[in-house]
Amino acid sequence: MNDISLYRKLEVHPSARALIFDLDGTLVDTMKIHFEAWKEVGRSNGFDYPEELFYRLAGIPTKTIVHLLNAEFGYSLDVEKISKEKEEAFLRNVHFVKPILPVVEIVETYFGILPMAIGTGNTRTIALRILKQTRLAHCFRVIVTADDVTYHKPHPETFLRCAELMHIEPQCCQVFEDGDQGLEAARRAGMIATDVRCFVKILNE
Repeated sequence: MNDISLYRKLEVHPSARALIFDLDGTLVDTMKIHFEAWKEVGRSNGFDYPEELFYRLAGIPTKTIVHLLNAEFGYSLDVEKISKEKEEAFLRNVHFVKPILPVVEIVETYFGILPMAIGTGNTRTIALRILKQTRLAHCFRVIVTADDVTYHKPHPETFLRCAELMHIEPQCCQVFEDGDQGLEAARRAGMIATDVRCFVKILNE
């Protein structure tokens, strides 16, 4: 069971004119479900994905991760096959996804006041299923996924695309992120980078 412990209140920066949210680990508590999906696929295909590396690569698309695992450990994993199996394993358990309340409070408070976007390393299929499961889809007219960009986090393209679609200058966008890769992408985009890990503590029981 996942629960949210005491947290300091997140705030929107005074100069922010638009808000961009990462999805996994930022807006929704999905990281454990993603890791369990990787373990399931690893068991059936004879490879290991260390938990420390999993969290270090948070925000990077699945196909890129398979390439990195092949390079790091000398595997010869089929990128398309492994990516498809991992996505299917995650979607089987998408009903366990929960919103991360301190971040969702920002969404609920500023919905209709500031433009908001999702900038995620997920595929569009998974991102839309997560937003539907958590009943947050109506809050975001702009959703930029791994399917929509050429370069992924820590490259700034994901967040710059969000700003472009919202018609807001990058320096006026505040990004909420939980991953080092995403925070680097936000900084490289010239945006206000907010590390939600400083405010949110997820307890696994």
